[in-house]
Amino acid sequence: MDAHEPRPFADAAAVRRIGEGLLARTLPRADWTHEAHLAACLWLVRERPDIDLPRELPGIIARYNVSVGGVNDDTQGYHETLTQLYIAGVRAFAARHAALGLAEAVNALLAAPEGRRDWPLGFYGRDRLFSVEARRNFVAPDLAPLPTLA
Repeated sequence: MDAHEPRPFADAAAVRRIGEGLLARTLPRADWTHEAHLAACLWLVRERPDIDLPRELPGIIARYNVSVGGVNDDTQGYHETLTQLYIAGVRAFAARHAALGLAEAVNALLAAPEGRRDWPLGFYGRDRLFSVEARRNFVAPDLAPLPTLA
C-alpha cells in the first residue's frame, strides 16, 4: 500500500493552474508535488495536444526545475525514464477515462494504480530505475512492458 494518501484537486481550475504554472515556470516549488506532476501530465495530454510530450516534456520539466532553484544532475531533478513511463501511463489512463471532466479524471488517476508513487516499480527493478543511466536516458523496463494505448 502507498504510504501517501493522494491529495485531490478541487476543480479543473486547480489542475490548469498547475499545468500553466509548469509551462510558464511560475508554479511555486512547494506546489510541484507527485500529484502536481500527474495533474500537469494529464492536463497536457488533454488540453495541449500541440506539445509533443515525449520530446518536449523533458525540457519543460528541466527548465522548470532550474527556474525554482533546483538542479538536474545524476541524483536529483529531471528523470527521463520516469517521465517517459508516466507519459505512457497517463496517456493510456486518459484514453480509458475520456468521459470524465478534467478534475475528476486527475483525481481518478491519483486513486488508480498509475497514480501511485510505487507504480513504476511494476515495470522496473529499483536499481535499474534509480540508476544514473535511467535518470539521464530512457532505459527499457526489465520487469514488464510499458503501458500502451489499447
